[in-house]
Amino acid sequence: MTNTGTQVGADPATLLDQTEMSLDPEAPEAADAAPSTRRRRNRYTVDGSVIAGFGLIVLIAGWISAVRFMHVPAYILPAPEAVLRALWAGLAVNPASPQGYYLPLWSTLSNAAAGFAIGTGMGLLLGSLMAESRMVEKLLMPYAFALQSLPKVAIAPLIVIWFGFGDGSKVAIAALLAFFPVLINSFTGLRSTEPERIDLMRSLSATRFETYRIVKLPNAAPFIFAGLDMAVVYALLGAIVAEFLGAQQGMGVVITQAQAVSDVAGVFAALVILGALGIVLHTSIRRLEHRVVHWGRRGKQ
Repeated sequence: MTNTGTQVGADPATLLDQTEMSLDPEAPEAADAAPSTRRRRNRYTVDGSVIAGFGLIVLIAGWISAVRFMHVPAYILPAPEAVLRALWAGLAVNPASPQGYYLPLWSTLSNAAAGFAIGTGMGLLLGSLMAESRMVEKLLMPYAFALQSLPKVAIAPLIVIWFGFGDGSKVAIAALLAFFPVLINSFTGLRSTEPERIDLMRSLSATRFETYRIVKLPNAAPFIFAGLDMAVVYALLGAIVAEFLGAQQGMGVVITQAQAVSDVAGVFAALVILGALGIVLHTSIRRLEHRVVHWGRRGKQ
């Protein structure tokens, strides 16, 4: 005689997994199809890299054509070789040299990382509180949207006045820009949890925190990572904006100094570095998502 009742004292997470696996008729087939699914994913990855490489070739070809055949002035669009020379001049130096890109890049990246950590942490915390409490949602949501609607260019000088021209203002602006995407995405993801799963956790006598940790947070993970993907780029942008307004070091200072002497190739070189850094940060978040949110890929494969 099989015991189909709830096991007394069992972990709610284990019982939830057993219940969902018993209700999932495709579980054995999904396990058998894993190798072929990985092969298809690898093929898609290769195809995406080929497409991205082809797009880069087309972009460079159009750039060369505009400079050589359309005679675009160098002060508007410098030649690719001039940008490469500027890149080499800033990269082929001692990393500790103030003439290179390494120290400014490290300053910008470290401040952006600190602001990203603070902004995303606050966004996840307040998004979770608003998702768990209607009262907190009604209290904080209007002010969150009001803060987001303010033009950052207008409030950035105020932040520089409050926090000074050091790293504090750069971290604060980076945190401000990274805060809202994670706040809204975490709130939306937590609220999108299926009521049936919540009812199941209640039937297993799970606490509110256990329901949040076992059911709601994994369900919201794809939304949260989508917010992190935007927030990491916004944090970098916030740090650079603060450097434009006043700083001693950073990629924003490099761009400002190059503009002051009409070094357009140097500006383009700094922009190329920042663009490449943005791609690296985006790819890192996506790879982390693939490692963490492994349960959300089955429906996309």
